[in-house]
Amino acid sequence: MADLVVVSGSLAQQPGRGGHAWVFLQYLLGFRRLGYDVLFLDRLAADMRPAGETFPPREPVEWLRETMAAHGLEDDYCLLLEGEDGRDTVGLSRAEALERVGRSTLLLDVMGFLGDEELLAAAPRRVFLDIDPGFPQMWQQLGLHRSFGDHDAYATVGLRVGKEGSRVPTCGVEWVPTPPPVVLDEWPRTAPGEAWTSIATWRGPFGPIEFEGETFGLRAHQMRRFAKLPAAIDTPLELALDIDPADAADSESLRNGGWRLVAPSEAAGSPQAYRRYLQGSRGEIGVAKDMYVRSRGGWLSDRSVAYLAAGKPVVAQATGFETEIETGAGLLAFGNPEEAAAALAEVEGDYKRHSDAARELAAERFGSDRVLGELMEAVA
Repeated sequence: MADLVVVSGSLAQQPGRGGHAWVFLQYLLGFRRLGYDVLFLDRLAADMRPAGETFPPREPVEWLRETMAAHGLEDDYCLLLEGEDGRDTVGLSRAEALERVGRSTLLLDVMGFLGDEELLAAAPRRVFLDIDPGFPQMWQQLGLHRSFGDHDAYATVGLRVGKEGSRVPTCGVEWVPTPPPVVLDEWPRTAPGEAWTSIATWRGPFGPIEFEGETFGLRAHQMRRFAKLPAAIDTPLELALDIDPADAADSESLRNGGWRLVAPSEAAGSPQAYRRYLQGSRGEIGVAKDMYVRSRGGWLSDRSVAYLAAGKPVVAQATGFETEIETGAGLLAFGNPEEAAAALAEVEGDYKRHSDAARELAAERFGSDRVLGELMEAVA
């Protein structure tokens, strides 16, 4: 019987978001590549359902079931249903999930979402994985939310958390830096597309945070600075942007500046569509959340790593990652619109070299075999 790794996260809550599904799939498929059996734990509570729907709501359940089945994980997940009349599951039974958790090597609790004390207690080793550096640490430091729970180790994709220059508080925790992994076989290289693209949420679920006399904001607060970037370059820039109709003035400003806006549901409504969208791009132009830029925690998107694997150069806003990962070929960092335009022009001037370097960087630095192997050594 192979060793087993449990991954927990919030996949079912976000049906139709192919990129969010890949956050968890990279870990599940990556651990499986290393020879581990895997189990994915998710949960839905009655108070999470859309207004007026019965419990459990059909769409999240079907989304999870289809995502797991499409990647050979149909026998390796358990959706915990926390209803008003008790507890039930979809996929494995609770007893089966408890048995697997009990014999696992570790439970990787992404953002502490699991919240099930019995299952957490059954795990021989519990590891909190932070994929949104800055928000949970500041909430905890300010006493707004006990973000981390009780885990045996703490890992973060913020590669500079705890290092000089980072403004992300450690909250007394020794954070293990771990870049987002990519399963290289799932992201083969493809011919370059026409437009530089990215997929983003304008605001997201969290509000800005006031911390140490400064406001740490959202992507909206950075993206506005780059509204006119397309006018400075010759290649098209496209954004699959989740933006509320209430922010119509911002949408109009981006379009007037030359950005092509498409709906994320059209570009990336499933894991397969998300992959096709990235593979059909010329590269990624990534503007980060204001939180990541100001806090200098070293965040780099799992999405950017997938672009790199597909041989798509990435031009990404600096968050501190550029001091931890070699940039200049395949991956370039910028701080302002002028630097972004210059980086895009540099890549276009020698696109094949940068495309080759992108895939090479993904293989050497972000491949799941290396990333997850090193993570296991650090926290298991």
